[in-house]
Amino acid sequence: MTPSKKTIRTGVMGWPVAHSRSPLLHGYWLKQHAINGEYTALAVPPGDFTKTFSQLPEQGFSGVNITVPHKQAALEAITLAGGAVTEMARHIGAVNAVVFHANGPVEGDNTDAFGFMENLREKAPQWKGDNPVAVLGAGGAARAVCAGLAGAGVKEIRIVNRTEEKAQNLARMFGPSIIPVSWEDRETSLADVSLLVNGTPLGMAGSPLLDLALARLPAAAVVYDIVYAPLETPLLGAAKARGNPVVDGLGMLIHQARPTFEAWFGVLPEATSELREMLEADLRKGETT
Repeated sequence: MTPSKKTIRTGVMGWPVAHSRSPLLHGYWLKQHAINGEYTALAVPPGDFTKTFSQLPEQGFSGVNITVPHKQAALEAITLAGGAVTEMARHIGAVNAVVFHANGPVEGDNTDAFGFMENLREKAPQWKGDNPVAVLGAGGAARAVCAGLAGAGVKEIRIVNRTEEKAQNLARMFGPSIIPVSWEDRETSLADVSLLVNGTPLGMAGSPLLDLALARLPAAAVVYDIVYAPLETPLLGAAKARGNPVVDGLGMLIHQARPTFEAWFGVLPEATSELREMLEADLRKGETT
């Protein structure tokens, strides 16, 4: 592909954002496809989000990713500005990808559900959505997980969360396929599931551990942790030790970025083994520093 004369500016907005691997990920694809573009980390405190976001087009940005804690604020800002928000983003209630069109409205999308499902299909192709699924958590990540699973035809999604009200909110969003489960019943709820998903930060580096015994989990059930730092969380380590197939969160990060990169740069990149190895090496380096 012939490089364009003008540099296409993109980035990721978050607080904090220094830990994000998205600049490394997009930088790899920019180099691979010889695109004259840049992708930078934009550390923006919550109180400054709306003003900073509104100024990005005049600063030459073609688009940005949105990460914690700004995903819902981005949806609100785009809606108030009369922009376009995809059905998926409205369904999930959050925006993680934005395109600033030169001659049109700002467009907000959510690619997290796509990333979640593509990673599941790639790493656990044997999984079938016929049996119930258990999802830990009821925040933004869990909403994206539910959107992906519901879109794949899963009939029963058990939302296991400490706050019952948040689980009930998901039931209102996604309908009768959502079954709220109390945190006290988290282990008994695993007895007949085909998939267990950790949609919380528990087990992430710097966060508390996830307290969950897997004794009742079927041996064939897939265990999927959306956390990718560390790559093997205590949950995945425990699942692997008892023989369950496991899926880490790094592939979700990679796959959710692919449609966004295409929207900005006109190329749908691939999730190659070389890219994953590079990101894994960077994660390991971070664990030892």
